[in-house]
Amino acid sequence: QVQLVESGGGLVQPGGSLRLSCAASGSIFTMYLMGWHRQAPGKQRELVAVITSGGRITYADSVKGRFTISRDNAKMVNLQMNSLKPEDTAVYYCNAGLRTAEETYLNVWGQGTLVTVSS
Repeated sequence: QVQLVESGGGLVQPGGSLRLSCAASGSIFTMYLMGWHRQAPGKQRELVAVITSGGRITYADSVKGRFTISRDNAKMVNLQMNSLKPEDTAVYYCNAGLRTAEETYLNVWGQGTLVTVSS
């Protein structure tokens, strides 16, 4: 079994900052990419940022210049969120694409962490 555990969500005022972290555990042989998606109330889940094992990074246009994704190691990814806006309010989900030691390819999701931006 492979699990992703997120941490760091919460309530923040507009203009503030939060840092999300996601740690992967389990029988992981190769981690191809890790990233963050979010889902606001009444909206579809959308990509926020993703980083590949080779270090290639993609951001949603709405967060460019404000959010930074980084990896501490092959199994941990962070999302530094600055200059937060009310429209950033959403449940943030960690996502990973990987191959297990049993040579199974998986797309794994965390349970989600709520980020609320409000005064």
